[in-house]
Formats: sequence, structure tokens, C-alpha cells
Amino acid sequence: MNLKDILAEVKRACVEIIDEEKIENLIKNYYEKGENFYVKIGMDPTAPDLHLGHSVVLSKMAFLQKHGAIVQFLIGDFTGQIGDPSGKNATRKKLDKEEVLENAKTYEKQVFKILDRKKTQIEFNSKWLNALGAAGIIELSATFSVARMLERDDFTKRFKEQSPISICEFLYPLLQGYDSVALKCDIEMGGTDQKFNLLMGRQLQRIYNVGKEQAIMMMPLLEGLDGVNKMSKSLNNYIGVTQKADDMYAKILSISDALMFRYYELLSEKSLSEIQKIEEEVKKGSLHPKIAKENLALEITQRFHNQEEAMQAKAEFDRIHCANLLPSSMPEFEVEGEIWLVKALVLCGLENSSSAARRSISAKAVSVNSQKTQEEQMQLGVGEYILQVGKRKFAKLKVK
Repeated sequence: MNLKDILAEVKRACVEIIDEEKIENLIKNYYEKGENFYVKIGMDPTAPDLHLGHSVVLSKMAFLQKHGAIVQFLIGDFTGQIGDPSGKNATRKKLDKEEVLENAKTYEKQVFKILDRKKTQIEFNSKWLNALGAAGIIELSATFSVARMLERDDFTKRFKEQSPISICEFLYPLLQGYDSVALKCDIEMGGTDQKFNLLMGRQLQRIYNVGKEQAIMMMPLLEGLDGVNKMSKSLNNYIGVTQKADDMYAKILSISDALMFRYYELLSEKSLSEIQKIEEEVKKGSLHPKIAKENLALEITQRFHNQEEAMQAKAEFDRIHCANLLPSSMPEFEVEGEIWLVKALVLCGLENSSSAARRSISAKAVSVNSQKTQEEQMQLGVGEYILQVGKRKFAKLKVK
């Protein structure tokens, strides 16, 4: 790839870039002088799982690693105990240190499914924020006014609504910005909801005379499986990077045809011209959208697993949904004595609650031994049963 092509790929899908010229010079210097540059991303380990929404930014960083970047993957073990207020309409619940550290361990394992381990530095911001001390934090807080903090959209909204804003929430963007001072990064990346915090790092580097001001790259927030809300575990519309190959493949196939090309743009490693060709072929009818979606599902599943597991996931999906056969394996459960169908669905982990089980039965989403049922009061007597909810959830239940 020539420099022009590299830069086009760097800008691909970016919502906004601040100081694009700097990024161009960093890559140019790498090829002309062999100088590496540092790209930072910070993640607070407030939940144990990364999903494909996180991979949008991480995949862009993985591309930059091929062209001179050393990624500084910052785990906010200090700031994670405060909680990022970005986009929140209420003060976040404070996490305890043990929970944050446990989540941090899982992050370290998961990021190397995307990033090059040899070109990645794992950092913890407690290293310098603990050392900053009370005097340092007071000095840091003096760099910005309350009026400046209230320029942030979510703070402005909460202030107008007279919703509480804690002092530590004002400190959060300052502390995130100070991470850029400590790491002396050249570029910081994040989602569009992070713009205020990302700019804070750029400004603090100037205030603390770091000798550089980081460029900023903002990536879009990936829509979840519902095609409406951003991908989130709390909304149960996510695909986790550590999910089983069968689940990952099936979930990608469940997205709408319109959302498929959004996923191609943000998640596929195919070039923009290749994606445009696929989209044109689908519109002309020379390529069935189901085939295009299967190819996307195979590509993503293979990336987080391997080719063999991706092909097995496809074969299993086709076996269940195209040939109308049962899965080759499924979890098995045993119970003593007759059991109510609603309780059986919860027992087998097919539903999280009795109310959810009732809703699925009412919606004709439940099958017993391959027969759909709306009999909410059904009792399962002695025998063996194949229970199914929706298209992907199966369990075998033996009633003794």
C-alpha cells in the first residue's frame, strides 16, 4: 500500500479526526525514518466482556500497528472506580477495587484477539494517578473552571434538570486527560461520546508542557443486533468477542440486510472498494444478501476463533435452520418429578425468569420435542424432552 492508500484506510469510517496532518506525518516518518509513534486507548474495566462494538476502535488500532504504531492499551483501574459519566443522566454506581481488577484481567486476555501483542503496551493508570496525590489532583483541578466543565453536553443537561453531579465526575475527564500527559501519546482514539475527554488530553499535554499535542480519532458507535441502540451487554444486543463460534456466527446472521453493510464497513477487513462491489451486486440481484451475510459471519467468526471453528459454526447453523435438524450437541439437565414448562425453561437456562418464559410461550417461540406450544400451564411428566426457545437455544431435559 502506498501512503495515499494507507491514509484512506486510516480515515475509513472515522466520524471525526482532529489534526489529520499530524497523523499523516507520523506514518510518513515511520516509513522514511523508522520512527514508531504511540496510540492510546483507555478502557475502564466496568464490565468483564468486550464486544464487537469495542472492536471497531481496536481494529483501527490494529491497522495502525502495521504502519508504525505502538498501542498503549490503558486499563483505567483508578478511574474505573469513579465511572465515566459520558452519556449518563445520573451519577454512576462506584465499583470496588476488587471488581475492577478482576475485570481488568479479562480485558488483557481479550484485546490480543485483535491487537498485535508485540506492539502493545498494557498500562494501568493507578501507577501515576496514585502517585499524583492530593496536591497533584488539586493542581490538576485548577486547570479548568466549572463553567468549562458544564460545556459538556451530559453535564449541561443534568445541571438544567437539577440532577446531581458529583465532584468526582468533574474530576473524571481531568484524570483521563492526565493519562495522556503521563503516557506522552501521539494519538488518542475513542468513540464519538468521548470527544470532551479526548480534547481534555490534548489540552493538558499543552498545559503540562509535554512537548506534543495528541491527534484525536473518533470512531462511530456500532449499533447492536436490534439495529437501533448502540451495542451493549446491558441491552442484550451484543456479540461478545469471546462468545462461542456457533453463537457468534448465528448472531451475525440475525442482523438485518441494511445493518449488514454497516457491519461490513466497521468490522470487515475487506477494502472499501470490495465492500462497495458486494453492495452493488446485492442491489443488482447477482448476489443474494444471505450469501453476503454468511461471508461476513464467516470472516468475523474466523477472526475471533479460527477457520475450522467458523466452518463448523456454519455447518451447525445450516443443519439446524436449513435442514430443520437438531444441534449435534446441547446442554443436558435432569429433574426429579413432574415439572411445569415455565420452570423447566428457567432451569435449563433457556430463559432468565418465569415472566420471560411466559412471554416466549405466548409469542409461539417455544417448542417441545420440535412442536411449538402456547400451553403455558403444560406439565412435563416422566420422559425426555428437547426444549427450544427461538431459533438458537436448545436443551435436553430428562424428567425422572
